[in-house]
Amino acid sequence: MHILSSFLFAFSANIDNLAVGIAYGIKNLKINILKSAIVAFMSCLGTFGAMMFGKAIYHLVPKHLTNSLGSIVLICLGLWSLYEAFKTNNKNSYEQIMDDPEKIDKDKSGIIDTREALVLGLALAVNNIGMGIGASITGINLWITSLLTFIFSFVFIPLGIFLGQKYFSNLIGKFASILSGIIIICLAIYELFI
Repeated sequence: MHILSSFLFAFSANIDNLAVGIAYGIKNLKINILKSAIVAFMSCLGTFGAMMFGKAIYHLVPKHLTNSLGSIVLICLGLWSLYEAFKTNNKNSYEQIMDDPEKIDKDKSGIIDTREALVLGLALAVNNIGMGIGASITGINLWITSLLTFIFSFVFIPLGIFLGQKYFSNLIGKFASILSGIIIICLAIYELFI
């Protein structure tokens, strides 16, 4: 059981949640504990589903190739994350939500309601799908990783809002994809050699 790998995965997968929280805090948008739990549950569910799919692939691939294949998938995703960080045009709806998360607040109430929390949770869960498949193929524990994903997501959004409201920094938001990509690549290299 590689708890460090699960920890690195969950941290990396939820950096976007911290960035979204900071953006919400700066815009003075609020999300209560229940809505934050909905977002965290969606992230956890996306990770769990992706890892279950990866586990099925894991059993089809010869054991001596699983770490290599999973690590290659993670490296590709990390490189893609770095590429996305430097790409400035042709953004899809997920990227638009990540760049301008206040668009989720359709009714302009300043408070994220249940429907808006579900949309946000779905957008953030998309980020975890490819990573979850790759991580599962390397043999990372499904249950610990899913639980840590929930915890990090649940903590990072309110933490981000707090930091944003205090005008701490928008730096994380600008560099979330870069940091996430680097962590994913480091995780892949770690998994490749253990």
